[in-house]
Amino acid sequence: MNDFVVSSLKYRPKTFDTVIGQNHVTSTLKNSITENKIPSAILFCGPRGVGKTSCARIYAKEINKSSIENIDSHDLSFNIFELDAASNRGIEEMKNLIDKVRIPPQIGKYKVYIIDEVHMLTPQAMNAFLKTLEEPPKHIVFVLATTEKNKILPTILSRCQIYDFNRINESEICKAIVDICRKEEFKYDDEAISIIARKSDGSLRDSLTILDRIVSFTNKNITTEKTSELLNVLDNESFLKLSENIIKNNLIPVLIQFNEICDKGYNEKEFLTGLANHFRNILIAKSKESHDIFDFNNNLLNLFVEQGNLIDNNSIIEKISLIENSIFKYNLVENKNYKFIMDLIVYINILIVCMDRVDITQIE
Repeated sequence: MNDFVVSSLKYRPKTFDTVIGQNHVTSTLKNSITENKIPSAILFCGPRGVGKTSCARIYAKEINKSSIENIDSHDLSFNIFELDAASNRGIEEMKNLIDKVRIPPQIGKYKVYIIDEVHMLTPQAMNAFLKTLEEPPKHIVFVLATTEKNKILPTILSRCQIYDFNRINESEICKAIVDICRKEEFKYDDEAISIIARKSDGSLRDSLTILDRIVSFTNKNITTEKTSELLNVLDNESFLKLSENIIKNNLIPVLIQFNEICDKGYNEKEFLTGLANHFRNILIAKSKESHDIFDFNNNLLNLFVEQGNLIDNNSIIEKISLIENSIFKYNLVENKNYKFIMDLIVYINILIVCMDRVDITQIE
């Protein structure tokens, strides 16, 4: 029996061409290698799970390939050193690093030091690192990675080539998950894949971690129902049914559906956030020029277009504002154990959203 390997490691990019959603970064890095313009310090910054460390490892291997012939990629790894700044953040660890960078590589042209979560270094460690960063040995390349660029000293930032990584859009995440499902011969619903992509919040790594959970839970049959149940997330069909009743001012069906949602254990705040996003999607779908940025498939897009034809833009914006007002009130309640207060807040705002020309001040 083969040992299980999590999908985020099994399908981790090994080349720039397999990195998803960061073409602006990978194309620039490839050009710098082709033109032999290798900077001494690079900073990769952006959200978690979007390919920063993967790109650092790929770049570290690629810059030595041109200087070494008939060399195995395993041998190239001897020139790559990784440091987790979250657990090696003090000045002593930084002094040890500075001592090591003076030693030239045994093979190849460059030694590459990848420092992950560099913002976690102490101010003293950053200052000690600064001098080496200002005048690095010719054989050294530093690749720094961080999720919080604002915490890094400006003097360090000024000495790095900075690459900003983007959140990966849902359509690209969906495509990546579908490719994996086909390779692994998993059965899947398109809507279930969309739910996983939305839940990952632009992080491909998170989406693959979620995928592993879903596969185990569903026994390799990724259905929309099971995915929604495990992730505690409502699918688009539920939101479409709810919004249709809201648009048509069918108050009783809305409250019944909301009760059913609460009974299933869905978080009220996540429900409201999802509902606000749903109305934003309806607003986007009303403009044909905006369809290119719509991450869903054509069938789902058509359903949003149909609902958009039932309501004008101002009414959509008003409903989004009311829902966000409910989310704001939800956040103000410090003791989340008072669940009846949470439900009351949501109920009142659903009443407002469903009813036209209501004097909000009288209800509040």
